[in-house]
Amino acid sequence: QVQLVESGGDLVQAGGSLRLSCAASGISRSIFSISALGWYRQAPGKQRELVAQITSFGTTDYTDSVKGRFTITRDNAKNTVNLQRKSLKPGDKADYYCNARVPTGEIRVYWGQGTQVTVSS
Repeated sequence: QVQLVESGGDLVQAGGSLRLSCAASGISRSIFSISALGWYRQAPGKQRELVAQITSFGTTDYTDSVKGRFTITRDNAKNTVNLQRKSLKPGDKADYYCNARVPTGEIRVYWGQGTQVTVSS
């Protein structure tokens, strides 16, 4: 069973930086390397939204509100995906979730349990 565990959530001041990490277990490196990975967030009272994603080829995509401030990277040797964030705003406050779309015959979607990020103004 694939498990995703996020870490790095914290309280940070507006304008600050924070790095989130997500470690995958129960999956081989070869399968992880061909999986599409993403970070989502859900603010109180709002729907979960895609923040950033990275394909198996390393192609990245970001929601407009974080372009230029967030960077998603993956380390296939360590089965991890990271989200480096800078110039944080109060609007970035949310629970952040790691997501993996694993191609094993069919595409299976896995979620982490989430990590909380609070941005003080």
